[in-house]
Amino acid sequence: MSSGLYSTKEKNFSKELDLTRLKPYGDTMNDGKVQLSFTLPVADDERAIEAARQLGAKMGLSDVQVSHHEALDKDFSFFVVYGNLTHTVDITGIKVATIDSTVMDMHGVDEFIKENIGRKLVVVGASTGTDAHTVGIDAIMNMKGYAGHYGLERYQMIEAYNLGSQVTNEDFVKKAVELKADVLLVSQTVTQKDVHVTNMGTGRTARSCQPAQQSDSGCRRPAHYQ
Repeated sequence: MSSGLYSTKEKNFSKELDLTRLKPYGDTMNDGKVQLSFTLPVADDERAIEAARQLGAKMGLSDVQVSHHEALDKDFSFFVVYGNLTHTVDITGIKVATIDSTVMDMHGVDEFIKENIGRKLVVVGASTGTDAHTVGIDAIMNMKGYAGHYGLERYQMIEAYNLGSQVTNEDFVKKAVELKADVLLVSQTVTQKDVHVTNMGTGRTARSCQPAQQSDSGCRRPAHYQ
């Protein structure tokens, strides 16, 4: 599947990098080599293989080859497709928002809070809704931390409360109000069916208007959040 110097087929394209026509790199500049993998809800047979190849072509690939295929069960098949991407992008015209920030270690954060806030910050975190995945929130909150970085429970100037998993959004916000939290950390596993979006949407509703905060004129927020 190589091109350029190692190809047995003549390739007529420039080998010079052009940032206004950026393409993927395989083993030769501008060869556009890409690999895709996907599942089709059909049996693994010759028609399915051709369907995978045609899908690759409709995605903008040339010289499409199905390099691997296998049956996942009788009605589903997995494919790996190679090809040359025909599309390009002008990276010189791309504008993105960037954030310039100073990275501090635990001691630096503690000193910053002491000097600029003058009291401990209260941080409440949880995996909310139906989410039972706690690896991310535990890495941030638990004392041992992750990859050499201590968790918030170890910081002198932070009171960290890790509520765990499958915490309802209402209970999460109720606890945050009770503790007068300065920071709310919500951990959600990103799902293909956007369950995390639904969970977060419910959380926004709960935070803006809890039953105990309703009035005849609508919703009111605690003074701490205003």
